[in-house]
Amino acid sequence: MTIDRGFPAPPALVEHARRFRASGAVPAVPRVAATVLLLRPADAGFEVYLIRRVAAMAFGGMYAFPGGGVDPSDSTTHLDWAGPTPADWGGRLGLAPSAAQAVVCAAAREVFEEAGVLLAGPDATRVVGDVSDDGWEAVRADLEQRRTGFADLLAGRGLTIRSDLLLPWSRWVTPEFEPRRFDTYFFVALLPEGQRTRDVSGEADHTLWIRPGEAGRQVAAGELSMLPPTLVTLREMAACTDLAAVAAAAADRDAVTPITPRLDLSDPDRPRFHLP
Repeated sequence: MTIDRGFPAPPALVEHARRFRASGAVPAVPRVAATVLLLRPADAGFEVYLIRRVAAMAFGGMYAFPGGGVDPSDSTTHLDWAGPTPADWGGRLGLAPSAAQAVVCAAAREVFEEAGVLLAGPDATRVVGDVSDDGWEAVRADLEQRRTGFADLLAGRGLTIRSDLLLPWSRWVTPEFEPRRFDTYFFVALLPEGQRTRDVSGEADHTLWIRPGEAGRQVAAGELSMLPPTLVTLREMAACTDLAAVAAAAADRDAVTPITPRLDLSDPDRPRFHLP
């Protein structure tokens, strides 16, 4: 699929960029983050899970994938681990093993906090089933409010993180003019059998499952709003005919080289994002 390298820029971001350039301020240091494209089978193809960030948040009103910043505990915890080792992940992500562990843990933790989906199991070959009852919800809320850590949650339930359920996809860095910037690693994961997504995050006001191609159509029609990292990733997903094709594509993806959208303000009536 040929990807259009130009994207309309939301007016609020254009104003941020103009103020930043006029101020001469130093760009904020990006916070390392992780986001997860949850996928599930749908007829002959598949759907992806999207959440809309609440208006008060950074990138509010935009549809995105579940995710968030790496927590300090993500890099220091000792937990049962299945799948590629932190050193293996370091090779795929271009990071030291401890930093790679932090990113993978953040991906698993955030998708549980924001979508109620837990990528863990009692051993290296199994995944937990339904985690939507009141007991699990109390655990999820404690994690979200930082009353407990991810490693403690897993240890308390006798669970192992299943890092093999995550596939690396890409890496995106927020443009320099944004006051809150993220260096985000994108992962793909199949919704575990027996689990279901739940609208539980206080950071989202709407969620939906949608085919990647349909999401792109709705963005073009002005029915959904999203920034280039989300839209480009959905277009890449739409080029895959099924989940097997997604897994095959992930094996060859570059998740090391960062991509930073560039905002072109040369035409004041038509500001556009462009990719390198």
